[in-house]
Amino acid sequence: MAITVSDLGVSVPWYKALLGSDPVLDEDTGPFHHTVFALGDMLFGLHQHPTPGTGGRFDERNTGLDHIAFGVADRHELEAWGDRLDEMGVAHSDIVDAHYGSGLSFRDPDNIALELFAPPA
Repeated sequence: MAITVSDLGVSVPWYKALLGSDPVLDEDTGPFHHTVFALGDMLFGLHQHPTPGTGGRFDERNTGLDHIAFGVADRHELEAWGDRLDEMGVAHSDIVDAHYGSGLSFRDPDNIALELFAPPA
């Protein structure tokens, strides 16, 4: 999975702090520059194109990406993530509980909607 960001210089340190790990790849391919993080058995990439699109900041109401959800083990882990986001100064929602699980929502520096999701207990 990869998302396009407006400035890798801002987004890479933000995601590095959020994920608590260093990127496993950082290269300029010509058509775009990308930085990739390993998350378990998944790769999460940040792309920056030399010529940005005209869309401006992210808005999940536009066609395309709505949000990215990262799975966590349980509600207790969601609470720990809430504390971590507070320490980082990242605004976030309260934990929302539903019959299908619990979620905590927040946004990255480009306003991309992110969620941490725990299955029901």
